[in-house]
Amino acid sequence: MELAEQSLLDTLSYLECALGILTFVLLKLVGSPYGRYASQHSAWRLTAPTAWALQELPSLAVPLFLCAGTPAERLRWWPNRILLAMFLVHYVQRSLIFPFLIRGGKPTPLYSCVIAFVFCTYNGYLQGRYLSQYAEYADDWVTDPRFLTGFALWLVGMLINIHSDHILRNLRQPGETGYKIPRGGLFEYVSAANYFGEVVEWCGYGLASWSVQGGAFALFTFCVLLPRAQEHHQWYLQKFEDYPKFRKILIPFLF
Repeated sequence: MELAEQSLLDTLSYLECALGILTFVLLKLVGSPYGRYASQHSAWRLTAPTAWALQELPSLAVPLFLCAGTPAERLRWWPNRILLAMFLVHYVQRSLIFPFLIRGGKPTPLYSCVIAFVFCTYNGYLQGRYLSQYAEYADDWVTDPRFLTGFALWLVGMLINIHSDHILRNLRQPGETGYKIPRGGLFEYVSAANYFGEVVEWCGYGLASWSVQGGAFALFTFCVLLPRAQEHHQWYLQKFEDYPKFRKILIPFLF
């Protein structure tokens, strides 16, 4: 039974890689289905805070439910505890804090929220089950350069992501409308600093976990956020004549 589930988790990881590549192609063809790019003709829409809270919550709830429902054998070891905590901390912020900081925000089509909800359920099971039941690490893994480097990248990426979201929330003063050019932080170097932070965060997690499961999530994140970053960059260039031409799309100084 354990071998069958472990094989299933590996298969789901490879499927997540394939889904990431497929999503990249679809986003390049049809664009992002939310925010300023969402169709205003969608009959069923949710407010931005509601959509964010609902769609991200499974990534927090599913691992916790799995750990509560069955003995989490591997969580007796510190590497597994820390890695699962890294995953959960992000989604505490994303589902329980970030949505309630949103000021306004465009309504989200229901279908977009449902797709994100399904993915977060899928990935929450994949990461939570693997780390709590099957991931095996040496006792000294927490001192391994791969873990230490990955943890540092995860922490830096999360802080960049949170700080960049703070900048975006405060672009407009109370009562103001319209769009503005983001200034400050890594927005001085890239158009999608918040996405850059999230990519760095999950690449760090993938490195620290040194697993197909963690790597699949990092790849999926990159595949989803790269076309969105490109779309943002093109929109800024078309919207603002004075948009800084030296800004890159996603990776400072490179791309």
